[in-house]
Amino acid sequence: MFKQPSYIFPLANIISVRNASYLLLGTLVIVCLTGCKDGPKSTAETSMTDITEPIGKIAFTSNRDGNKEIYLMAPDGNHLQNISQHPAMEYGNSWSPNASSIATYSNRDGNTEIYLLDLKGEPALRLTNDPGEDVLPAISPDGKKIAFMSNRNQKSRSLYLMKIDGSQALALTNNEAYEESPSWHPSGKSLLFTRQLKEENDTTYAANGEIFTFDLSTKIATRVSHKVGYDSGAVYDPKGEKIAFYGPGEQSFDIFMMNPDGSEITNITKDTLDAYSPSWSPDGQWIAYTAGAQNNYDIYIIHLSTGERRQLTKTSIRNEHPSWAPANK
Repeated sequence: MFKQPSYIFPLANIISVRNASYLLLGTLVIVCLTGCKDGPKSTAETSMTDITEPIGKIAFTSNRDGNKEIYLMAPDGNHLQNISQHPAMEYGNSWSPNASSIATYSNRDGNTEIYLLDLKGEPALRLTNDPGEDVLPAISPDGKKIAFMSNRNQKSRSLYLMKIDGSQALALTNNEAYEESPSWHPSGKSLLFTRQLKEENDTTYAANGEIFTFDLSTKIATRVSHKVGYDSGAVYDPKGEKIAFYGPGEQSFDIFMMNPDGSEITNITKDTLDAYSPSWSPDGQWIAYTAGAQNNYDIYIIHLSTGERRQLTKTSIRNEHPSWAPANK
């Protein structure tokens, strides 16, 4: 946006005393010049005055070294660190509340299982051991449980819950519908997830994906979104007042925001690149996300109040699934 120029309106050198209207007009112009407020700030002005710089760490998945591994970086794209250091596939990043470990899933032992990566350098801890595929772990806000997706029910991917040590795994949902992308409410009392809703005559690959919430006390799943297309990756903001998710926009997949009841959906990226996997900054002012096309994806952040976006990675491979570390970590 361009800064709106300021204009100076010259007054007449000689004001006729006999025409009082000229004097009144000149007075009004002077008052406006000295007392009227400027219009809306340009992006540059807002960037300089209103943006709180992002802090902390962002975990993400990248195949920059040949296989998919877990990396850390600062929210300016610097201080890159490979924390998985394994030739197998590692994917998905969920921080523990104290940011001492990250839950991920890997096929490092042959089958796809969930692991806990210790950031102090201890060996990765395998949490699941099932013939099915256990994926997409999400650590609870109190650090005591992990929600994840699994097809161990031999139907389709369903929502599961287990203790942080991998014990007492139980199915929260159990149906034929494909489900994915679990995430926690900040209170720890409910979960968001995506369920594929496919009509009988629907021949599309992805069909319709809708966002649901699962109440852990009532054990009831409730549909939240009612939007055309496949919507997924839903995450609450740090206060639980907004939900960010991705879904089809006008030209591509975009990052959207809505209220917890599914109302007031807003497209916040409006990009020509496909955008997905949103993750909130600890202060709720930024969202990290993946954007790209044709196997070239990078990590971006966008400031919600100004719309300013910054590209953190610049490669010709896949950088995806960003996850912002908890506050003050």
